[in-house]
Amino acid sequence: MALASQCSRIVEKEAVEQSPAVSRRKSAHHSRPKKLSTFFGVVVPTLLSMFSVVVFLRIGFVVGQCGLYQAIAMFLVAYFIISMTVLSVCAISTNGALDAGGAYYMISRALGPEFGGSLGVMFFLANVCSSALYILGLVEAIVATFGPAGSLQVLPAGYWWSLLYATGILLLCLLVCLVGAEIYAKASFIIFLVVMLVLATIFISFFAVRPRTILLPAAPPIHNSTGPQPPTMANFTGFKLNTLLGNLDADYAVDYTTGTMMSFATVFAVMFNGCTGIMAGSNMSGDLKNPSYSIPRGTITAVIFTFIIYNLLSLMVACSCDRILLQRDYSFLRDINVWNPLVTVGVYSSTMSAAMSNLIGASRILYALARDDLFGTVLSPAKKTSCNGNPWVSVLLSWFLVQLVLFTGKLNTIASIVTIFFLLVYAAVDLACLALEWASAPNFRPTFRYFTWHTCVLGIVGCAVMMFLINSIYASASIAFMLLLLLLIHYLSPTSSWGYISQALIFHQVRKYLLMLDVRKDHVKFWRPQVLLMVSNPRSSVGLITFINDIKKSGLYVLGHVLLGDLDTLPSDPLQCRYDSWLSLVDHLNIKAFVNLTLADSVRHGVQHLLFISGLGGMRPNTLVLGFYDDCTPKDKLTDHNLADATVPTQDPEDERPPYHFPALRASIDGKEEGNGENGKVMGPQEYVAVIADAMKMLKNVALARYFHQFDRASTISSSPGKSALYVDVWPVNLLRPDSSSYVDTCSLFLLQLACVLNMVRAWRHARLRLFLCVEEGRSLRGSEAKLGQLLKELRIKANVYTVPWDQQVALHCFPSNATRLSDEYLSAVNRLILEQARPPPAVRFLYLPRPPADTRRYTAYLRQLDLLTKDLGPTLLIHGVTPVLTTDL
Repeated sequence: MALASQCSRIVEKEAVEQSPAVSRRKSAHHSRPKKLSTFFGVVVPTLLSMFSVVVFLRIGFVVGQCGLYQAIAMFLVAYFIISMTVLSVCAISTNGALDAGGAYYMISRALGPEFGGSLGVMFFLANVCSSALYILGLVEAIVATFGPAGSLQVLPAGYWWSLLYATGILLLCLLVCLVGAEIYAKASFIIFLVVMLVLATIFISFFAVRPRTILLPAAPPIHNSTGPQPPTMANFTGFKLNTLLGNLDADYAVDYTTGTMMSFATVFAVMFNGCTGIMAGSNMSGDLKNPSYSIPRGTITAVIFTFIIYNLLSLMVACSCDRILLQRDYSFLRDINVWNPLVTVGVYSSTMSAAMSNLIGASRILYALARDDLFGTVLSPAKKTSCNGNPWVSVLLSWFLVQLVLFTGKLNTIASIVTIFFLLVYAAVDLACLALEWASAPNFRPTFRYFTWHTCVLGIVGCAVMMFLINSIYASASIAFMLLLLLLIHYLSPTSSWGYISQALIFHQVRKYLLMLDVRKDHVKFWRPQVLLMVSNPRSSVGLITFINDIKKSGLYVLGHVLLGDLDTLPSDPLQCRYDSWLSLVDHLNIKAFVNLTLADSVRHGVQHLLFISGLGGMRPNTLVLGFYDDCTPKDKLTDHNLADATVPTQDPEDERPPYHFPALRASIDGKEEGNGENGKVMGPQEYVAVIADAMKMLKNVALARYFHQFDRASTISSSPGKSALYVDVWPVNLLRPDSSSYVDTCSLFLLQLACVLNMVRAWRHARLRLFLCVEEGRSLRGSEAKLGQLLKELRIKANVYTVPWDQQVALHCFPSNATRLSDEYLSAVNRLILEQARPPPAVRFLYLPRPPADTRRYTAYLRQLDLLTKDLGPTLLIHGVTPVLTTDL
């Protein structure tokens, strides 16, 4: 009852500590109004972000360089890539409630905080740089029209003037974003109407405007060239078949604005920049009335609409404009429009909208990052919101960073990496959806079902190919930057409660491979120790726990513990609240082990439970390890300064918080350990030996560990060539039966195998194995040594063999046919013999453990014999093997 009440208090305390934070999060969540509909919150921002200036200034460039065939192929490939990502976005967004953060929220809740946080930072930086890019592009367009080289010539030009214009435009965007998402949606809708009006006039102009000759912009002079100079005039022919036929095939030429030769990759990269705005609506997820409804419908609508517009414009341009006009005048749509200034207004409006969209998107991502506390107190100010839920501090921080980027003046070198950042995020969204699909998690039930794992893989591959096609160096650097952020967040951020997709994937794969692990196909060649170590109290068992971790040789390792009690008399399961302490112990000791706890009316029954049910499929314990039953006073190794947890108890007893919730070790008057808060041991010698006998009946190997409270792994294995050598002693003879001193039985070979396994562990490779062969008078010492040496050679075990005469000890063995009635003098003599051979003393000894007697009345005498045999030997394992584990076959 006390254990159950203690568990209940721990759980209640944690609930009380967490409830204020949870309630604050919920109240803040409900206090923020969500006002945007599908059209205003998703369709309009996504359309404007995807159109930007590409629709006005780069359609002719794409068709002029690539021809109509390749241009349509490019759009098909680009939209195929983004469509795969859109399907993933729709699937994730319809699988539960979405909050602020858009793509970051989707990735972090699916892939965990490491991926989500690292990609969230990259997506935030991409939006910041993209906002600056659009503002600088707008400034260049304004200066080209109103500057000294423009048609109106009313504005001065220069670096500082351009910076002033850019700052003014950014301030206007800031004002809109500070007011909130609702005014942003209204401003975007006004710009959307302007852009749609301009697009309508462009389509009308193809039919309404008569053919004309257009003066081309001045091209850069060609130095040291004797060839013909580029033409200065080109024709808008209207719809003619000959014009269409002349624009069908590719004709890559030098870009007149940069002087570089174009290719499929360079043109595709420019065109693809106009398709990377598909997340604009998702970024507004925290401001939508119903994100799960709006994001799929709004995003798909915008993607289909822009695809149709781009292809229609490409077809009309190819049918009505000379190739020279398309290659030499990127603003030709203005020259052929029914009213020339409208296209300029469209360029200004779409660029302004794209800048605002990226600024508000960056602020929402920053707000989501801050609210998740992935970077501690660094982003705490960004959590603040206004009364209507607008994260104004995040808006200001985003504005400040955009302003810093504007000081660079030109962002041509950053443009490519911004696009790569976007592609990396899109690939992560596909990866998140793929992971959820492959994990087969029952709670992954999106209402949007038009996706499969194939679409996710195609999206990932398409984004990866595009990244390296645009710029392989920037792509590699971006991935390296993401991995650096991932490691930083992994080691510095607190554990999240979102769930980790890696756990679901691991479970899925482990289950599959466990089903393939067939116990009927086990073979001695591939045997390895799979250990169940029974631990009464971990405070006194640290040395043994770490040693068994070395000897398991990549096998199964289970820490078992029996809690005495009856579930019928308890209000709840007292084991559940203890698992956290045991798992924390596993992490702290850096061992690879599972934990199995059981509740039973006796230790014997509890061990039987664990031997029957521990493991799964072909991974079940084949070896039981028990601590030795003696009267040694236990020592608490978890409070020792070398093994203490990071949580250090304070000087004030009231503030002391032990690192683990294990019962304290106390010694009673007679020196016995008080187990589980009761005086005396939790079981008697009779029950202890019965546990050993039970395990052997169940065909489990058994090892009894004595004096491992003296074992300190760190000091034991730190021997260097300059220090004394490290030894492991093996006595592969039944010392309780000198009349049957065979060293080739199953148990003896099992001892040799375990010693060899320990010697194969990296930390123990410099240890030397010493095998002691007990020989009586009349037997050839050299012959016995040679025979054992030959056996070791066949078994590929490297060890030094020492023959030990023991006639004097055997003479004290009065009852050679009855091992249960050995004299104390014999046992003490053999104990002294073992100690005399230990020069220098070994780190650990392996001794032969005989079977318990069939007569249960002899159990106490049997245990006393083992006690006398191993007295003061230091860390010792008494081992009994029941299954063959060695083979000389290949």
